[in-house]
Formats: sequence, structure tokens, C-alpha cells
Amino acid sequence: MADEKTDPPVAGRSRHARFARWALGRVGFRLVGTFPQRGIVVGAPHTSNWDFVLAVLVFWAHDVHPRVLVKTEMFWWPLGPFLRWIGAVETDRRGGTGLVERLATEAAAADRFVLALAPDGTRRAVDHWKSGFYRLAMSTGLPVTLAFADGPSKTVGTGPTLEMTGDVTVDMDRIRAYYTDKRGIRPERASAVRLREEDAG
Repeated sequence: MADEKTDPPVAGRSRHARFARWALGRVGFRLVGTFPQRGIVVGAPHTSNWDFVLAVLVFWAHDVHPRVLVKTEMFWWPLGPFLRWIGAVETDRRGGTGLVERLATEAAAADRFVLALAPDGTRRAVDHWKSGFYRLAMSTGLPVTLAFADGPSKTVGTGPTLEMTGDVTVDMDRIRAYYTDKRGIRPERASAVRLREEDAG
């Protein structure tokens, strides 16, 4: 993972950032990469409940507070208020709610807009990613930053930021290449890095 760089120490980081970096060190994870101020961040592989905890620590470590797509079923008391406090946006996995269109409108109106999501959509292994991140990137022009948690190497953070071209196979080939050696916390649950739109030609 020599291509990933870690932010240099910054004396003026917030207490949240200092706590997050301390907490990641305490659980044995090395933080790498930088976080965008505008764009879409996809996190994969999504294989464990710990992914969400690690993601929040990564956000805090960079003093970034993105909107986070979280399935509706997670918004139960008392977790729901906490999720909303950290910027979570409810998403219905059945689709049909106009979420991509609403987020595209928000992105167009905001100087700073960071959306984070797990495109596998579940902790179980599945054959395809959900394509909302790709459709949103194409409708807004926002770049896509690739984030990950890798259990075997105890590394968490972000990798490259990519502009989507509209050629879904070419774009997904670049994304697949990055995630080839990223195993997640539970490697046996890793999903295929593929969109159904690729199968449709």
C-alpha cells in the first residue's frame, strides 16, 4: 500500500480529530490518505458492523462531517438521533424514493458537499454494488474518492480520487483495480466490485 499517504500532523486539529486519531491507534489501525472537501466517498468492502465505527473515526480524524447514507432500519431510538447528529441520511434499500435527485440538488446548491456511502449496501457478500454513487457522480460532476478498511493490514482511510467518465466499464475497472488488495474486516463477506449497468452493456 505504498501509494497511500498519511496527512502530516497538524497542531490545530480539533478535539474530535485528536480523539479519533488516538482511538484508531488504540485499536491498532493505521490511518492513511486525505479527505476531500467536496465529492462522493465510497467505502468498501463493507463486511462488519465495525466499518461504521471506523468510518466515523476517519471522518472525525480529518475534521470532515459528510452526509452519510444509512439504511432506514438503523434509525431506531436511541441510535437514530446520534446518526442524524453525525449527518446520516436515511436511505430505503428498496429504492424509488428520489434520493439521488434530492442529493444532486443539495450538491449543486452547496459550496462544500461530501457524501459518504457503502455501495455494497449490506455486510453480506453480494454480486453487485448499488449504482447510486455512480449516477450521482454523473449528474453532479462530483469526483469519487475511494475509502477502505483493511483488516489483515490494520489500515483504514482513503485512496485516489477519480473523475467518472460515463464509460461505466472503464470507470469500474479503475475502481476494481484499487480494491483488489482491500479485504475488509471480514474478508469472507466481501462483495463483487461490479454494477448491474455493466452487465446490461
